[in-house]
Amino acid sequence: MQTTLEILTHPLLEPVRHGFFTRRGGASSGLFAGLNCGYGSSDQGEIVSINRGRVADAMGVTIDRLATVHQVHSPDVAVLRKGDLPATFAKIRADGIVTDQPGVALAVLTADCQPILLADPDVGVIGAVHAGWRGALGGVIEATVGAMTDLGAAHIRAVIGPCISQGAYEVGEGFMEDVLAEDPGHDRFFSGGPNGRPMFDLPSFGLMRLREAGVEAEWTRHCTYSDPDRFYSYRRSTHQNEADYGRLISAISL
Repeated sequence: MQTTLEILTHPLLEPVRHGFFTRRGGASSGLFAGLNCGYGSSDQGEIVSINRGRVADAMGVTIDRLATVHQVHSPDVAVLRKGDLPATFAKIRADGIVTDQPGVALAVLTADCQPILLADPDVGVIGAVHAGWRGALGGVIEATVGAMTDLGAAHIRAVIGPCISQGAYEVGEGFMEDVLAEDPGHDRFFSGGPNGRPMFDLPSFGLMRLREAGVEAEWTRHCTYSDPDRFYSYRRSTHQNEADYGRLISAISL
């Protein structure tokens, strides 16, 4: 069994330790084959723990110092402060998490939504965001940037990791109306699809919101839907009538 992790990094976040982990190198099998890090999946919990342990090792922390939150597609952000126990954050309902504490890895889980890792290396403040369309539209990106600023960050950089690309993201008219209700100019994030329905450019939407918040930002340009060997995808699993799907993990630490 392949055990070597594949970890995507980006020079914009250097020298901060970070990684967008692909599904390669995990202990899961079957539908979840690879590095499934989602306890919310129907995968065996002990196997997910093994996978998370490998991620923690790669991030230079113990598994109890790998902080994730209970993601709910919200604009809410959790702040991990001195004395907080990272392992307890799994019960906090939020979609962003920030800290200025060393020795802790912040992580988010995705399977088509945007994983966004943020850092101001000069002052030692980091953040991680789970941003699907609903969270992005609701303001989770701006809320996370604001929480980092409150901790002293001034020059934040961010990278959007593997997520669903426009060519694979067909949406309904109601979806488009919700997005355009905020700003009719958002029509630039939609194009016509092969089935006559709108196609949404999620990573460009995320980049716009990051840059408008004053953040230098890039996307790794990896599409989760289009590369089943490397990435889990909720939408691909749905199209293939699969019973469940794995969750990718992205992490950052000081």
